[in-house]
Amino acid sequence: MTIFETWMRQLKNMDLAHLQRTLESYSAYGPLPGILLPLAEAFIPVLPLLVFVAANANIYGLWLGSLYSWLGVCSGSLLLFWLSRRLGGHFSGWLRHKFKRADKLLGYIEHKGFTPIFLFACFPFSPSALINVISGLSSIPFRSFVLAILLGKAVMIFMVSLLSFNIGDLLQEPWRIAAALALLVVMWFGGKKLEARYQLK
Repeated sequence: MTIFETWMRQLKNMDLAHLQRTLESYSAYGPLPGILLPLAEAFIPVLPLLVFVAANANIYGLWLGSLYSWLGVCSGSLLLFWLSRRLGGHFSGWLRHKFKRADKLLGYIEHKGFTPIFLFACFPFSPSALINVISGLSSIPFRSFVLAILLGKAVMIFMVSLLSFNIGDLLQEPWRIAAALALLVVMWFGGKKLEARYQLK
């Protein structure tokens, strides 16, 4: 087993307390560890994104921690989308021709635009790496993808941060659960209005 494989296994199985101690030991690097770990998860989906987001919220604070997680996750998603579109042009055509289900899936993403990407981005257990690659292989406008990712990931990260920040106090502060649900509804309708206004489909 290589050093990289050993490191990956340790990182994958790291619990929240251990990760917090590890990130705090790299405090000299400022927010970089809190941004780079969520960014890496976009390319290595087996990494525990929820643990990274929760650790950032508890180390850097709710607002800064959410911001660092959001910057990392969105940067990774947009970079993976760009690479897929840049390198997968010919592969996309072959995939459509060879597999009817792939053609239907790509067509669905292109036709529905903002909505499915936003919904997938909102939920922490969705296969985000796969969605990013499929979106890159499709012909969906880049700005539609950007809008859906920025808003959807904001919802997901803030919900996770809000619920995991000082988690021992969660039952005494039920407003945090209500706020997370309200945020999901507001961002959904806000994103749909932006999409319609700027004709992003």
